[in-house]
Amino acid sequence: MNGRNAGNTELKQNLQAQLLSSGVGAAREKAIQRALNNVNKPGFKLEPSAILPLMKPVTWFPPMWAFACGVVSTGEDIASNWSILLRGVILAGPLMCAMSQTMNDYFDREVDAINEPDRPIPAGKISKQASWIITFTLIMTGFLVAWSIHPYVMAIAFVGVLMSHAYSGPPIRAKRNGWFGNLIVGLAYEGVAWLTGSFAITQGVPSSESIALAIIFSIGAHGIMTLNDFKSVVGDNIRKVASIPVQLGEKKAAILASVIMDIAQLVAIGILLAKSAYLMSGIAILLLAFQLPMQKTLIDNPKEKAVWYNAFGTLLYVLSMMVCAIGIRP
Repeated sequence: MNGRNAGNTELKQNLQAQLLSSGVGAAREKAIQRALNNVNKPGFKLEPSAILPLMKPVTWFPPMWAFACGVVSTGEDIASNWSILLRGVILAGPLMCAMSQTMNDYFDREVDAINEPDRPIPAGKISKQASWIITFTLIMTGFLVAWSIHPYVMAIAFVGVLMSHAYSGPPIRAKRNGWFGNLIVGLAYEGVAWLTGSFAITQGVPSSESIALAIIFSIGAHGIMTLNDFKSVVGDNIRKVASIPVQLGEKKAAILASVIMDIAQLVAIGILLAKSAYLMSGIAILLLAFQLPMQKTLIDNPKEKAVWYNAFGTLLYVLSMMVCAIGIRP
């Protein structure tokens, strides 16, 4: 046995021991080992049916919604600007967000092999070379759509690509630390998308209230991203990715996520009150109140309830975004 083979055998044995100590069963461990063999396999492979799962459509909603909030916050007539709204929503979700997901899957393929071995690259349905072609196609298409809205929007899209690479790829790879990585995603998915929506309609500097809400809800999205990291704790521990649940433990991470989201909404409600938008303030307060008992359930059992809260509790948070966007309309 040569040195390289001996080293690979030792790595596999160490990984097997780590998986078993994390409570991973034998069948799952075999699937992970198979996925790890797939992620760096040479050659080109592209199963068309795997392209959409690689782009993760379930993640498109937040930036699409934030773009729509930015549009609504301007007070402009949506019916007369429907083309910009449609192109902007497509840009924010099926193009730029999908691009960030395919890029992340490339750089995260070895972590995904442990956390989600059924993802397209670990499953061997899409090679890493093919995933880059998909990413590049999405980038170029996104630039064309962004240019059709306004040249400045294409510049913003370019910044979005840089943010995606800073989050997922070397040398920064901000996702290695949940404090920074989650903030970048929150800013990209919520803040940049919101302000792009506002600019696309008015082609001018957004209002101070709109800028403030975009920043506030971006910071609050840090909590949403923390909850999203609960599903990856095993792989993050093994691959030394310092997500918030890994750093603080699951219970403290759940508390932190809830507090950040609540504070963001309270500050946003303060802006509505300052604008004398009392009806929208009341609705936002009710949405926050409904989240509190759900957060208690999350904190009591974070490992089991993180996915549940991300589906239902987060929905109330994003509804509050639109309520606030309506409340600051001129």
